[in-house]
Amino acid sequence: QVQLVESGGGLVQAGGSLRLSCAASGRAFPFYTMGWFRQAPGKEREFVARIWYSGTDTYYTDSVKGRFTISRDNAKNTAYLQMNSLKPEDTAVYYCASDPSLAPASWKYWGQGTQVTVSS
Repeated sequence: QVQLVESGGGLVQAGGSLRLSCAASGRAFPFYTMGWFRQAPGKEREFVARIWYSGTDTYYTDSVKGRFTISRDNAKNTAYLQMNSLKPEDTAVYYCASDPSLAPASWKYWGQGTQVTVSS
């Protein structure tokens, strides 16, 4: 069983930055793919970014490319999402997820979410 706890959300002005963290329990973290998702009010949850267990491969949804960076520190069992040049449309609850496969079709473990609000 893997437990994920997000932190780092908050209120920021457009153009600002935030760094989200996802702390994972258990020894399996270094072997799992980590991902970030978000859900805006009235919308479905959407994929944001993912990173392989090795940290050598990352993938982003088009709307965040060049602004967001996903990373991980396997020694600390933590994944990160650095968000720069934030826009009001980035406002959402952000969730981290983990899964043992490289390209998960459905992610096995989820955090509780952290709110990100970007004011214009």
